[in-house]
Amino acid sequence: MATETEAAAPALALADAEINWDRLDKTRFHIIGAILFTAQSALLHPTVVVKTRMQVAHSGVSQMRGLSVFRNILRNDGIPGIFRGFGTSAVGSMPGRVLCLTSLEVSKDMMLKYTEGVDMPEATRVGVANAVAGMLSNLVSCVYFVPLDVICQRLMVQGLPGTTYCNGPIDVVCKVIKSEGFRGLYRGFGLTALTQSPASALWWGAYGAAQHMIWRSLGYGDDMEKPSQSEMITVQASAGMVAGACSTVITTPIDTVKTRLQTMDNFGVGRPSVMKTIKALLKEDGWRGFYRGFGPRFLNMSLYGTTMIVTYELIKRLSIRQN
Repeated sequence: MATETEAAAPALALADAEINWDRLDKTRFHIIGAILFTAQSALLHPTVVVKTRMQVAHSGVSQMRGLSVFRNILRNDGIPGIFRGFGTSAVGSMPGRVLCLTSLEVSKDMMLKYTEGVDMPEATRVGVANAVAGMLSNLVSCVYFVPLDVICQRLMVQGLPGTTYCNGPIDVVCKVIKSEGFRGLYRGFGLTALTQSPASALWWGAYGAAQHMIWRSLGYGDDMEKPSQSEMITVQASAGMVAGACSTVITTPIDTVKTRLQTMDNFGVGRPSVMKTIKALLKEDGWRGFYRGFGPRFLNMSLYGTTMIVTYELIKRLSIRQN
């Protein structure tokens, strides 16, 4: 969005405030992004651990409230328990974020240029460009992030029935490859790619459209001066929260199946599959089993949507190329 310019420069109009890929210093963009996104992940990681344990555990834990699960982890494992898998996730995510952010910005920039002049409402055009960019960046990043998810989630659920104990991320990789070969690291890849890519499109499309409509509802037009910093943060946070809430309601059942598929080993004879996972959930809790961990995930996605997009837009403002 808008950024500070030299004192003598005129304020940007709202239509010119979007910081596109060609305006960014790519090195600063990725370095600042790695630092700020790692800090953001640290703040939200405990909700991911709680959500994952509720999705994987049998009915005793799955039917507990998220706060009770959080307290149970603290009581049994202390602070390290609610940050299980964070080190692996933080270090491992850095190359993936470079890949994801680059593909997101490049594809969004291409879509905005391609649809320029097309007869459609501006909010729709922005939403479509963001949606396509979100889907493409998710497809690209799945190749990197699915194995990382398998490793991190297995570390998060150590000690639960049906899981295999592993002594660190390297041990996880070794045991998975020994048991199932390299494809074991890609458990749930098809499910993730086929479902999370549309979910990513939904998130980014909802964010882009919601932000545009909020600006218009506040009276900003193409010929008006740039909004203040506080207005930008408020609008971006609000649009991110709306996008996160919408995405959570639709994607939680898919996320529950994917998480169990990637972490559980005790399914009986044969390699774990989507159908075996679905049958196990139905047998344990019925249809409500697909919404295990909904509370922590809703909190995580809403907070993530808000903090991620504010952080992301801040990174872009701090990374503008100096002419």
